Amino acid sequence: MFAVIKTGGKQYKVASGDMLRVERIAANAGETVQFNEVLMLGGDTVQVGAPMIEDAAVQAEVVDQIKGDKVINFVKRRRKHSSKRTKGHRQKLTLVKIGEIMASGAGKSGVAAAVGTGSVSAAAVAAITGKAVAAKPSKPTRAEKIAAPKVEAEAEKPAAKKKAAPKAKKADTDGDDLSTISGVGPVIVGKLHAEGVTTFAQIAAWTDADVEAIEEKLSFKGRVGREDWIAQAKELAKG
Repeated sequence: MFAVIKTGGKQYKVASGDMLRVERIAANAGETVQFNEVLMLGGDTVQVGAPMIEDAAVQAEVVDQIKGDKVINFVKRRRKHSSKRTKGHRQKLTLVKIGEIMASGAGKSGVAAAVGTGSVSAAAVAAITGKAVAAKPSKPTRAEKIAAPKVEAEAEKPAAKKKAAPKAKKADTDGDDLSTISGVGPVIVGKLHAEGVTTFAQIAAWTDADVEAIEEKLSFKGRVGREDWIAQAKELAKG
């Protein structure tokens, strides 16, 4: 008697005593598992499922957890010199020995179903390993997201970043009286303080790049050179 079973997305024709390599099953060596997806039973009487045969199963003993042969995937990119890549892969498999083929009574056998590791449940993992696994929280459905109150949606949003506070202006007492420079009024003094310029010495040490940058900040193109702030600052810095 033989059977055609489905496991791991593949179909296998098996008979009692066969050794079979299937996609990895969540079971330890020595355990007995049961394949409940039976497509066909053959022998004296052939029985074909639609698509599965109800209450039929194939039991098997887990021999070992193994890996398949190494598969090499070589990739060469066209028109790109020295651009090659070799990738290797070994599929995780389970070696089983086929035991009893059951035409009926699968639901009353008491043998655990063969479950692939990719879709094993937390309860199955706990039964196999003896350790409880915390279930992952389910994601809310689209309908739940739409039905959620707007207040909750606003609460879930990350807090808006606060704008950086403007630089504190230094008091005139911390530096020189920049308004003594010809062409520098109270408004420009405030802008210079905001940029950290508070003394004559700082202005006297300006380079061409500094002058260009400060004129852009003050929106007075050419004013520093036209009114010769640097020369004035050097004289005032001397005392």
